[in-house]
Amino acid sequence: QVQLVESGGGLVQAGGSLRLSCAAAGLTFDRYAMGWFRQAPGKEREFVARISRSGTFTDCADSVKGRFTISRDNAKNTVYLQMVSLKPEDTAVYYCAAGESYGLLLGEYNYWGQGTQVTVSS
Repeated sequence: QVQLVESGGGLVQAGGSLRLSCAAAGLTFDRYAMGWFRQAPGKEREFVARISRSGTFTDCADSVKGRFTISRDNAKNTVYLQMVSLKPEDTAVYYCAAGESYGLLLGEYNYWGQGTQVTVSS
């Protein structure tokens, strides 16, 4: 059974930093592209960042570019999202996802974690 478990969320002041982790089990990790998505209250889930299977290619949404960095450690079956210069509008539940393609869309990802809450106070 595939499991993706996020951790590292919490409450932080604007301008602060957090690093999210997502540990994967039950799948051959380096055969999957990984993505981070987020969902704020009353809004649809949106793309944040993605990383290719080997980690060679990465991409971020324009709203987080220059502030968020996605990385992965295939030896540890873990993907990370380093977030700096956080803003109140970054407040959301953050989800990691595993997909067979290096996609931007929710439907391109096969497996999802349960999410971790990030709250940025002003």
